[in-house]
Amino acid sequence: MTCYEDLVFRGLIKDMTNNEDFIEKLNKGGMIFYIGTDPTADSLHLGHLSSFLICERLARFGHHPIVLVGGATGLIGDPRPTKEREQSTVEFITKNVEGIKNQLAKYFPHCEMVNNYTWTKDVSYIDFLRDYGKFFNINYMINKDIIKRRLDEGISYTEFSYMLMQAYDFLWLYENKNCIMQVAGQDQWGNITSGVELIRKKTGKEAYAFTMPLVTTKSGVKFGKSEGNALWLDKEKTSPYDMYQYLINSEDEMVIDYLKRFTFLSHEEILDLERKHKEVPEKRDAHRALAFEVVKFLHGEEEANKAREASESVFSGGTSANMPTIELESFEGNILDLLVATDLAPSKSEARRLVTQGGVSIDNNRIDDPNYVIDAKEFIVQRGKKKIIKVVIK
Repeated sequence: MTCYEDLVFRGLIKDMTNNEDFIEKLNKGGMIFYIGTDPTADSLHLGHLSSFLICERLARFGHHPIVLVGGATGLIGDPRPTKEREQSTVEFITKNVEGIKNQLAKYFPHCEMVNNYTWTKDVSYIDFLRDYGKFFNINYMINKDIIKRRLDEGISYTEFSYMLMQAYDFLWLYENKNCIMQVAGQDQWGNITSGVELIRKKTGKEAYAFTMPLVTTKSGVKFGKSEGNALWLDKEKTSPYDMYQYLINSEDEMVIDYLKRFTFLSHEEILDLERKHKEVPEKRDAHRALAFEVVKFLHGEEEANKAREASESVFSGGTSANMPTIELESFEGNILDLLVATDLAPSKSEARRLVTQGGVSIDNNRIDDPNYVIDAKEFIVQRGKKKIIKVVIK
């Protein structure tokens, strides 16, 4: 199995540069490549994970990864499809850079970590325009998909310039780190091909790039979003149990794709799980494998075993010492007050919506009355399919 064949099997190639020797270079190994992220939070979330796993996948085929955390580009903001991003402070970005670098070093210790602020901060505006801006044609830039979608609403010069900054990153890494390939999500195709073009125009040499399809649910929503909240890789933000619960409840139609994208199970193991999934879907072998493998990668086998045991105990109607538990010193109120007190709902209005739509259960009994009064001291609360906690009232 070649590198290219593995990437295709796992659905990891959306677009790639059409260099004649690109696939040959992928299969041969030895390329230095980079993938980057802007530090919009101090932790990555599940949606990032499938992309950054490419570091390990390509490393296993002999390539050498660089991970870029965008301390400079994070201050500018990658254009969103719909509206301008809010600008972040230097202090906020600096804090997030450290958080993400530490997290990536934990999961991908063999990767070189870089921060584009280190080579961008001393470049003057005049030098940047003269040395790099002259290589970009405005017509070329506005034809990029993400820019075209923003033209009707309007886009600031700041966000319009983001493409130049990312292209400059690729050129800098090419010249200083011998980095000849960039990998990114499919929404970055316009930015990374701009970098390929800048390298070609500035140096006369060729660089390579490919993008990966974004991981989504069946309906097209970005994967890793749970009722508006990201599934964080930081266990203090999202517990191993909550991560396990989210994954084990993956849509049946998508679970095999997620196994290919999120795990290092072999092709044979995945194909066997796919067969079982088709023949006996009620056993949910594929879902269990997905949840266990991801939690094991993120938090270790012990935490994965604990999460599995807690999940299976709840599924069978029992309780578990490993289930997330919230202790309340005292509590008087109805189900809406409880949901807010335990952070299962951000507000009473959202709690009311969850209850009236049948999304809340106590001890496996659905609660549809917003005025339902809590009189037990210890019970299991479930919000939707994926959020289950034990509540103890002292």
